[in-house]
Amino acid sequence: MDINRSEMLTSNATPTNGASRVWRESISSGMRTVEAVIRELSQNDVPVLVVAESGSGKQAAAARIHALSSRRLEPFQVCHGNEAGQDLLASWQSEGGTVYLQDVGDLDSSAQAELVRQIASGGEGIGRVPRFICGTSRELEAEVKAGKFREDLYYRISGVCLRLPPLRQRREDIPVLLDWFLSSAASDFSRAIPVLSLATQNFFLEYHWPGNIRELKDAARAIVALGDESLAMGGLRSLLRRVDRSNGEKVSLKEAAKAASREAEKELILQALTRTRWNRRRAAQELQISYKALLYKLKQIGYQEYGA
Repeated sequence: MDINRSEMLTSNATPTNGASRVWRESISSGMRTVEAVIRELSQNDVPVLVVAESGSGKQAAAARIHALSSRRLEPFQVCHGNEAGQDLLASWQSEGGTVYLQDVGDLDSSAQAELVRQIASGGEGIGRVPRFICGTSRELEAEVKAGKFREDLYYRISGVCLRLPPLRQRREDIPVLLDWFLSSAASDFSRAIPVLSLATQNFFLEYHWPGNIRELKDAARAIVALGDESLAMGGLRSLLRRVDRSNGEKVSLKEAAKAASREAEKELILQALTRTRWNRRRAAQELQISYKALLYKLKQIGYQEYGA
């Protein structure tokens, strides 16, 4: 393989969020291929461009390369492209280690020029420069053609282009990732690891996951944080499907908790109304809220006409 001008394409793989154990235990053959490629990349200092959708594990891939390399005892620094100015890049000139530039396409023109200079110098006369691994969710070739990204920089950072596919293309890894994230969240919240129902497991396997691994992690944490699978999934189903229609924005734990709370409140209201044969005043008394508050909540959930 010509390591300096090759493009490594994998059709079925993506890393987790830095958990090497999950990499090794993955049942996806594509993910095991990525691990093999990363092990090879860790043995040299060639710049790597990691291309993937948001949330697919670009930073984890960079961290894994660093952890397996001769630089593993040196710093692994992460910086977003819109925060990495010329001065910051210059400050790393002789520090060694590995620098992961997230969203490299966001570098301004002066930072792009400094990055070209550092990669071209190879540390001559100044000690060892850091190894640069860059991540992007955009096709930089189009940015080059549009004059938004330096052509010389593109060719210097893309000596090896590692493409990580979205989670929906490697569904067989979802159970492994989900187990890992549930265990991690249970540890963080000091709670027992939940055993999910078959219905929830099937939902996770069938869902499109536009937010990729990050979205799966947030969903797992919401289940553990709320401590009630049925309550959490009531809100998560509606929230995740809404995210699915909005091109994969990140699912926050706060949003998930609110969605689950709304779903639970709706269920309690409908149960009370059923028991009282839709006598809204009696239902309000049972729910220990005012009649006016119940009318408002019924309007929110679209049941204002029932029982009137």
